[in-house]
Amino acid sequence: MRAYLAVWRLPSAPVLLLSGFAGRLPSAMVPLALLLMVQQQTGSYAIAGLAAATLGIASAIMAPVLGRLADRRGPRPILLTQAALYPLLLGLLVAVTLGGAPDAAVVAASGLAGATTPLVSGTVRALWSRTDPRSRPTAYALDATATELVFVVGPALVAALAVLASPAWAVGVAGVLAVVGAVGVAGAARSWVPQVAPSATLFSTVLSPGMPRILVSGAGLMLGFGALEVAIPAFADSTGRPGISGLLLAVWALGSVAGGLWFGARVMSASLPRQYRWLLFGVTIGLAPLAWVSSPWALGVLLFLGGTAIAPTLTVQNSLVGSLAPVHATTEAFTWLSTITVGASAIGAALGGALIESPAGVPGSLLLACAGAAAAVVVTLVPGRGPRVAAVHREPVAA
Repeated sequence: MRAYLAVWRLPSAPVLLLSGFAGRLPSAMVPLALLLMVQQQTGSYAIAGLAAATLGIASAIMAPVLGRLADRRGPRPILLTQAALYPLLLGLLVAVTLGGAPDAAVVAASGLAGATTPLVSGTVRALWSRTDPRSRPTAYALDATATELVFVVGPALVAALAVLASPAWAVGVAGVLAVVGAVGVAGAARSWVPQVAPSATLFSTVLSPGMPRILVSGAGLMLGFGALEVAIPAFADSTGRPGISGLLLAVWALGSVAGGLWFGARVMSASLPRQYRWLLFGVTIGLAPLAWVSSPWALGVLLFLGGTAIAPTLTVQNSLVGSLAPVHATTEAFTWLSTITVGASAIGAALGGALIESPAGVPGSLLLACAGAAAAVVVTLVPGRGPRVAAVHREPVAA
């Protein structure tokens, strides 16, 4: 616990943790609430899926652009501007959808809302990268754990609001949380001092030594997770218990939370690249037996156990990005990681869905999940140019 108390006592750490959690909840709430809201109004899952996809794509495209701007001018003005625009555009989206506007207008409004999604996650991680190196790994572990909790709490909150009121209320609550999170993180970033940025091309940060390997391996990992997130509901449906899909996904996330909390309090002597490689291997091992399981209870146990490697993997991944990113482009680097992994997850979900409807069925999608993680391990083994990243040294967490 001493390691976590040390992080909590860092300047602005409580604000970063709490505001970061609130500001990330909309990323787990708005796509689901939008899907439900549009489907209820139009009766079409195709239009609902298109609207949700447009929202995600617009957010992913804008994130690196705004990340570069935040590095050069500071994230505070960007976050405050987004805090003003995002709830207004979410309100427009709700009005257009409930008002029976043409499908094209709903999709366009989804894109506008997605483009103004507050730059909370990238800013929080960039701020953690500026903390004391001895506390940084624990801070990243708390950050990864909080992110996992977002995807437990967010969908549950949407489900509750959809039952008690309507999906539109879930969109409204998400807008309020986004404002709280963005304003809080903006306050924590008031002392941000932009670094002098040399002239750079659009992809200079992505192509920094060591970054391509992290981004490609992260894409492989998230492609597998995307396939798994589709396979789990299909598995539950095939057993005649579709209602347990949410429980299985929550158990998977809780396993990650447990692993993240354990990992964050440990002292690791191995270098970050070696930790990353072995943790990816651990994720692969955890996914390997899923395709041969027929009991939902056995699947739940395996998901929890396998999930314990996820948050530690993401913790080390964030530490690597913070170490490899140019000092003048840390926010941009983290937003590129988010953009690429979100895109890979979407591709994994699409491929997993296609496999489920093919003769391969649910086991095929589960095998794809394992293959994605295995591919990430292989990427880390490919020789390439990259800086030497030293092992993380921290003071022992002794009683």
